[in-house]
Amino acid sequence: MLNIIIFGPPGAGKGTQSERLIEKYNLKHISTGDLFRWHTKNDTELGIRVKEIMNNGELVSDDITIAMLKEEVEKNPEVNGFLFDGFPRTVAQAQALDTLMTSMNSSIHGVIELKVSEEEVRSRIAKRKSIQNRADDEEDKLNRRIAEYFNKTVHVLPYYHEQGRLQTVNGIGPIDKIFEDIIAVTNGFEVAKP
Repeated sequence: MLNIIIFGPPGAGKGTQSERLIEKYNLKHISTGDLFRWHTKNDTELGIRVKEIMNNGELVSDDITIAMLKEEVEKNPEVNGFLFDGFPRTVAQAQALDTLMTSMNSSIHGVIELKVSEEEVRSRIAKRKSIQNRADDEEDKLNRRIAEYFNKTVHVLPYYHEQGRLQTVNGIGPIDKIFEDIIAVTNGFEVAKP
């Protein structure tokens, strides 16, 4: 089993590279945003709680998020591993994810950071906006997402760096070259897996 986390700011190419990783290694993509939407749409017990929290303008707590992740991991025993996207966003969440994976006799084998400057991100999203109209590319939402990443989420990276699990890949260049670099570091994760 191979479990990977992919980090990068909005517009870094996470979606493009995630699709390729999922196909190459037969991984299950787990996005907390997708989980929140599925649970709230289907009015599950967790979804009802999430809807109430979000309607009050609050952030969904780590325990609810971890419960959703645990459920998703447990219902997919046949996969070769998981690609986590959008989680963890804090050190507390990273620790909770490690605890969850340990309880399932597994671990996070590696973390890939797609390194792209804020200036490059804004340039890419401006180009993307002219081709496809994504709601999360609207100026105010985009500014919040970029600030969230560069001011908060990046603080999780030292947690994984200290454990020797973080690999940084230059996210600027041809898509195929970036993927080759990702495969090179991912193959290192496979060698290191327990």
